[in-house]
Amino acid sequence: MQLRTGYELIYYFPQPTPIILLVNIHDSRASDIVIPTRLTTEPPTPISSYRDAFGNRCHRVLAPAGRLRLAADGVIRDSGQPDEVVSAAGQDSVQDLPQDTLVFLLGSRYCETDLLSQTAWQLFGGTPPGYPRVQAICDYVHNHIAFDYQNARATRSAAEAFNERTGVCRDYAHLAIAFCRCMNIPARYCTGYLGDVGTPPPFPPGDFAAWFEAWIGGRWHLFDPRNNVPRMSRVLMARGRDACDVAIATTFGPNILESFKVWTDEIPADMEYRYEIPGTAA
Repeated sequence: MQLRTGYELIYYFPQPTPIILLVNIHDSRASDIVIPTRLTTEPPTPISSYRDAFGNRCHRVLAPAGRLRLAADGVIRDSGQPDEVVSAAGQDSVQDLPQDTLVFLLGSRYCETDLLSQTAWQLFGGTPPGYPRVQAICDYVHNHIAFDYQNARATRSAAEAFNERTGVCRDYAHLAIAFCRCMNIPARYCTGYLGDVGTPPPFPPGDFAAWFEAWIGGRWHLFDPRNNVPRMSRVLMARGRDACDVAIATTFGPNILESFKVWTDEIPADMEYRYEIPGTAA
């Protein structure tokens, strides 16, 4: 199947303001792209690009004073299959972990392993290691936190989400990541699109989503403690240690976010696009 993905962000800046944007579909999905979600700005503004320390493609923009519209709209091919479940995946010993996974064992801005380690071992020390342990963590987090979009807070950490028992998808991901790291399981934060394909209405307003990946059985596996069931139409944008590394927009000055729209819509089969990006056809 094909998905139409995109966003529109409208800011007001009282003065020229640098921005870092992380709004590209991840390179791991490059071969699936039918029409790319190229960033456009109104008024037209120069855009430069670079790769961050985690391999994500980022944009830099010097926003002019006044109103700035940032938008993209594209099409990506998706398998239509739900998230993979590999319940037999075992847990790797720390001494056997690849070097590039070790950073995802450490505490980070939103995932305070030092504050949660004792709790994690009390809760999960008796669970079977590997996939069952990570799933037990997801089950606990899913039931422990009450989703409340109105109560979202950009500064809420994993320890605070644990104590407050409320949050949004990023809080579910942060707490599960912190628990995994406490249990010597590398875990990294993921952000991207997640549509409502395969779920019953009514559908909530569009937004970007957060989930995580855990290193077990010799590779990364996807987990989503917010929904805690395999979902379809998931499109990765970026990975990092936590939300601090993969913020959609990082602004270096005062601003007002006037409008925020995100969409991930299934395209009917009889309306699918046939265009292919040169060099990316499967």
